[in-house]
Amino acid sequence: MNIIEKYSSKYPEEKIIKWFKQVCLAEAVSWFLLFTAMVWIRVEPKGLFAIIYISTMGSIHGLFFTLYLLLLLPVKKIFNWDDEDSIFALCAAFFPFATIWVDKKLARENRNE
Repeated sequence: MNIIEKYSSKYPEEKIIKWFKQVCLAEAVSWFLLFTAMVWIRVEPKGLFAIIYISTMGSIHGLFFTLYLLLLLPVKKIFNWDDEDSIFALCAAFFPFATIWVDKKLARENRNE
């Protein structure tokens, strides 16, 4: 945990929150593009463009998925999430478009009001 605190202490909380919101949206969009690539590869399994598209979208989605998971730890501390909220946010990474819900519902400053 010391490494995460050293990393996140370099940046203001507003910047980390902004990055988290952007990564939540980018992860959901990249999932949609990966889904279109999965459909395309089923329709045209030997097509060169389909193979290039699915490998590119898979890599991009993997990047945003990893960034989402890395940003969860500092965001958990910023928003004072309890264990239940943290586990829910972690599980949301594995369901399509759930990261948008985490951004809209869990990642709010005045959630308790």
